[in-house]
Amino acid sequence: MRQAWPEIPYADWAETCAGLHMWSQIIGKYRLSLTPWVNHSWHATLYVTPRGFSTGPVPDKRQSITLTLDFCDHQLVAESASGAREVTALEPMSVAEFLSRASDLVKRLGGTWSIHGKPNEVVEAIAFADDTASRPYDADAVGRFHQALISIEQVFSHFRTCLLGNVSPAHLFWGSFDLAVTRFSGKPAPSHPGGFPNLPDSVTREAYSHEVSSAGFWPGGNGAEEAMFYSYAYPVPDGFNGQEIEPEAARFDTGLGEYLLPYDAVRTSSDPAGDLLSFLQSTYAVAADRGGWDRSSLECGLGVPGVPRVVP
Repeated sequence: MRQAWPEIPYADWAETCAGLHMWSQIIGKYRLSLTPWVNHSWHATLYVTPRGFSTGPVPDKRQSITLTLDFCDHQLVAESASGAREVTALEPMSVAEFLSRASDLVKRLGGTWSIHGKPNEVVEAIAFADDTASRPYDADAVGRFHQALISIEQVFSHFRTCLLGNVSPAHLFWGSFDLAVTRFSGKPAPSHPGGFPNLPDSVTREAYSHEVSSAGFWPGGNGAEEAMFYSYAYPVPDGFNGQEIEPEAARFDTGLGEYLLPYDAVRTSSDPAGDLLSFLQSTYAVAADRGGWDRSSLECGLGVPGVPRVVP
């Protein structure tokens, strides 16, 4: 039986993680290429499932196709509404080879394959078809990462229940490779300056069209070379940094401009879910209070199964 909050030291599986990031971009771009645009790019994200990462149903011609990175059987699974199913193994291979296998599965199901051929939000955007170096695949590390995400997603999804306003699902953004949940004040935000590597500024500006308090989880990289939770606000309100937050292991990183909480501090806690929830709630409160959000009309208690929310 898998551990709920396993060890996932980034250095031990960094190369596998980098390859998995590119694989996630490829299946995410399949969803992006065929799904009508939804606010803040929510139409393009992946979802954590009990088996791995899923695109959810993608409208492809007159059917729907779902792609799943299955981290239990370690397969890429393609399924169509007709009941057809095609699989290929997840194993050591190049990004180019994964691209070929993914497109082949979709075409076998009668689907369409026409994606943007380069990764987004990475500095060195090598075209997928040209990324021919073999990548390792540490199945054990991937399984532990998946189990950690299952536990994290449950906390993120519970956290999102206590906002009556606009709040995102807990979903995986394959560009930056982070699981995220975002709350919105309802007020428009200043135009974002953009500047993310290999990402059109128009996409960034649409994503940050309204004031946000966003939290998430990185497996490593992105300026934090260990598994890390983060929380930030856009626009950044005056006095956002240096506020008292929970738990004790959390801190503000001046370089990133975000609050951070090491995954290991949560994993080794006597109450991992409780500590993570306190981080989400306390950093949101800083963003909302310093940003002048109308909290009395936006918030309610944490959701309870079978009980309708009390609306102010």
